[in-house]
Amino acid sequence: MKTVRVELGERGYTIRIGPGAAPGEVLRGAPGTRALVVSDTNVDPLYGARCEAALRDCGARPVRHVVPAGEPSKCWKQVAGIYERALEAGLDRRSVMVALGGGVVGDLAGFAAATYMRGIAYLQAPTTLLAMVDSAVGGKTGINLERGKNLVGAFHQPSEVAADPTVLETLPAREYAAGLAEVVKYGVIWDAPFFARLEAAADALAARDAAVLSEVMARCCEIKAEVVAMDERESGVRAILNFGHTLGHALEAASGYGRWLHGEAVALGMVLAGALSVREKGFDPADQRRLAALLRRFGLPTALPAADAPAWEAVRTALRADKKSVAGAPRFVLAERLGRVVFGCETAEQTVEEVYRGGGE
Repeated sequence: MKTVRVELGERGYTIRIGPGAAPGEVLRGAPGTRALVVSDTNVDPLYGARCEAALRDCGARPVRHVVPAGEPSKCWKQVAGIYERALEAGLDRRSVMVALGGGVVGDLAGFAAATYMRGIAYLQAPTTLLAMVDSAVGGKTGINLERGKNLVGAFHQPSEVAADPTVLETLPAREYAAGLAEVVKYGVIWDAPFFARLEAAADALAARDAAVLSEVMARCCEIKAEVVAMDERESGVRAILNFGHTLGHALEAASGYGRWLHGEAVALGMVLAGALSVREKGFDPADQRRLAALLRRFGLPTALPAADAPAWEAVRTALRADKKSVAGAPRFVLAERLGRVVFGCETAEQTVEEVYRGGGE
């Protein structure tokens, strides 16, 4: 079992990574704690009962609540349903919620926990690679509005993260590849040698080699833990974690949530951000090609569809609604070189449009 500590003082917590990792260890000292396990229609049939049993083994009193699978569940209706189920189950301020699922469930359950009775504890039990290496760590929670992604939310750190890589065996290939987009991101923003390791281990990662996967997951969590410890509430350096996300989120919103998985949109966003970086920050075109090539090796999209890409006008509207925008002008994370990026970059709209219409050229 590998462990990574997120150092945030009294809000600090441990990430456990390894076969058999299950939520609930932090509850052993408080027997009888009521727990609401929030999952979705894909995950609950596979792991809901197992998660419930693990919580009972730790002395908790769990019940389950299931939401429809997919990005549309990050909405007010599903939050209200969680509140109602929590009340029915008798959850009070000493109770916990457990997010059992991917990024959608983690964001949704985390936001419900952050706001139910003005905030109760929650645990993360991620079941997708994307959640294990990214969204389950760091305390960002939220839901979408029609005009944009994650426009309502709260910073609310989990009390524990338990990531069992063996559950990835049941993850569809497309979902697994989407998680690898976030893995690649860490090499670009923080650790050039790690990027090179990903290139060397690409085949093993694509094949879900357990040993390689555990090491890569742990390194991703270490990087995110270090960044979050420096800037918990994204007032500065934590913004680098958004590399590829500004345009990625805009693509998701402009195309209607569901056309691309989040990781697929981020892969496209990273290629577009890389092209902007070449123009604006002198990013080496050879490294831009390495980035696109690695994403393709993982089966991720690196070019917008020629026939039916979202219209630039719709993407521009989504960019202006991005929560990182200032006075309607989006701010980008751009790469100076592999392993080093800068945040808060304002780029001329014409340049962004040219890169978008050029598909990343």
